[in-house]
Amino acid sequence: MTAPGGDIGVGGVRGIGVDAVDVARFRQVIERRPGLVHRLFTDTERAYAQGCSDPGPRLAARFAAKEAVLKALGVGVGAAAFRDVEVVRGEGGQPRLSLSGRAAALSVGRGVGRWHLSMTHTDTVAVASVVAEGSTPDDATPDKATPGAEGAKS
Repeated sequence: MTAPGGDIGVGGVRGIGVDAVDVARFRQVIERRPGLVHRLFTDTERAYAQGCSDPGPRLAARFAAKEAVLKALGVGVGAAAFRDVEVVRGEGGQPRLSLSGRAAALSVGRGVGRWHLSMTHTDTVAVASVVAEGSTPDDATPDKATPGAEGAKS
């Protein structure tokens, strides 16, 4: 939700990240290296994706979200474990972010108090976009489940 001047909040934008993943290529990688799925995704993320006949696009969208978060934090791959960035489902089914470990520490260190996530996919491409919103005085201590917002179900 934006304020009348277009500002998203007192804390402002701390970072923006976008990532796109080729679904067929991602599917090939995880088929060749099945253990990679356990290193990249939490049990909850894997269970959600396995609930559909083709988990590839859903896993690819979640991987794109993890990459987008790292970009929004201004760090590269390896700065935090991929499992430290988890895509969870909100009450209405919308995707949200939950950060833990090194990703949470980086987020707090950069003054992020809220995350906004949007994901989408087709049979060929998965895309995720994130906005890291700064902390306000009331958000001085973000919890583990950093609220996400506006997002397509994926």
